[in-house]
Amino acid sequence: MAIFAILFVLPPAQAKEMEIVVWAPADQNERYRFKAVALAANVLNEELEIEGRDIQVKVSARSFAGSQTWQQLKQGFSLAVEAGKGPHIIVGGHEDIPVWGSAGLIIPIEDIVDLEAWPFSDVFPSLWPIMSWNGQVWGAPQDAESRPFFAWNPHLKAIGYSDADIAALPAKVKSGQYTLQNVLEDAKKIQDKGLVEKGYGFYPRATKGGDYWQFYAVQKGGDMIDAKSGKLLLDKGALLGYYQFFHDAVFKHGVTKKNHLGMEWDQWYNEVANGKAGLWHGGTWHYARYTRREGLKDFFGTVMFSLIPSGGSGGKATTLTHPLTYLISKQASGDELEIAGRLITIVSEPRLNTLHAIASAHLGITTAQTKVTQYSDDRWTAEATELLKSAFALPNNVNFGQYDTLVWKGLTATWSGDLTPEQAVDTVVREMQATMGNKVVIR
Repeated sequence: MAIFAILFVLPPAQAKEMEIVVWAPADQNERYRFKAVALAANVLNEELEIEGRDIQVKVSARSFAGSQTWQQLKQGFSLAVEAGKGPHIIVGGHEDIPVWGSAGLIIPIEDIVDLEAWPFSDVFPSLWPIMSWNGQVWGAPQDAESRPFFAWNPHLKAIGYSDADIAALPAKVKSGQYTLQNVLEDAKKIQDKGLVEKGYGFYPRATKGGDYWQFYAVQKGGDMIDAKSGKLLLDKGALLGYYQFFHDAVFKHGVTKKNHLGMEWDQWYNEVANGKAGLWHGGTWHYARYTRREGLKDFFGTVMFSLIPSGGSGGKATTLTHPLTYLISKQASGDELEIAGRLITIVSEPRLNTLHAIASAHLGITTAQTKVTQYSDDRWTAEATELLKSAFALPNNVNFGQYDTLVWKGLTATWSGDLTPEQAVDTVVREMQATMGNKVVIR
């Protein structure tokens, strides 16, 4: 019998330590957004030693969690980098790329890494346009996800659905046979049977977010980019359909509360994961919250999930994907640029990215990842990944923030009853034309 000994060689005494700082929006489930970078550093340090380099990499991380996660991350990053501080690597939303890119706060990743080499060559092709702006690739996808429509199966059964009907529902949604009108009708039936309280039939997300653009995108003409000019586009018919759906949910059917927006997320999660709501929409990563912290034991036997149903004739069922992205800030210079790029490359490999996917219930970024046993054997990731085939993403446009704010203002005015859907559309169009001019095409 042969006996093997492994000799651990300490790095050369003269090796200099390089600290790479990483910032990421991450709760406990999402810890691998930064933890995986530290694991990648272990691999990179071995590579650097073999190469005879006198560098040893240390990763320092700062996570942002809680209700103010994104606001604190984005404001903090801009202020820190402008002051010559802040992270070398930041995990941001893809919509941050044009804002930070135009401000000179980040560096195109295509200048630093080889996107034609593995693992980037294996990234799902649909993700690269989402990582791009102004003709360049600025980030590497950190994860992917989608925002499904959910239903509480016991409530569906109580209003007449059989197990076979429920199993067939995702396909009916995808084909357009089950629409947003059916959502309101089923939500009303669930309420009328006393299965949930009034205003709990359809339970949207608790606060402002990109999810709401899904209800515009499923309408006929619900495009956000003008194909000819590349500018932002606002379709008045699609906007009216979007606003009308939520106005009807609140005032015509009474299945959504007038004061729903602004509620605490802990309350929202608990209610949808315990059958206190009938139908709702959320993110694929919510699965981790439902099945762990909220104690939902039989998710697949209890919850149906699908694309967001079509708005009706001419519309198309879809879902939003909002991939987060590893970005390199201008804080990195010299050897730091190379090291940051190599870390992002290693952390994008299938096994490391799968740690994040399984821990957080997000979706993978590469084809090879779907063949990693831990990923392929997980029913949620396997089934939820199918939704990505029908997904869209918010546009990477430096003017999107203003455009988004104006459309949200119109929705809240409709939701509160201050304006009719028609009045809200007219108001948004006027304000958009007055403040954004030719930055937006109104159709």
